[in-house]
Amino acid sequence: MGEVTIKGAQSLVDEWIKTIGGGYFSELTNMALLTEEVGELARVIARVYGDQVAKPGDLDKSLREELADVMWVVVCLANQTGTDLTEAFLSSLDKKRKRDKDRFK
Repeated sequence: MGEVTIKGAQSLVDEWIKTIGGGYFSELTNMALLTEEVGELARVIARVYGDQVAKPGDLDKSLREELADVMWVVVCLANQTGTDLTEAFLSSLDKKRKRDKDRFK
């Protein structure tokens, strides 16, 4: 498929949701799903990079897979609330560049 931009990811997710997924879950449901996915990501990070020892099944999903799951739900929330993630990301980056330009020297 090649490289995907943020805008492209938003379009791909929207197309999948509308043609295969049966429509978006409510924003509240997607927020709950995002919380669940972040927890699954935290489990992998705690076992791979932290001090916890993995139990059977803890690492059935990879860090890569969990990061993608988090991204998927974030994109869903952005799509259903009309948020352009490219614009939002660039705005956030600009804010950080201005606010923190001397912070870490």
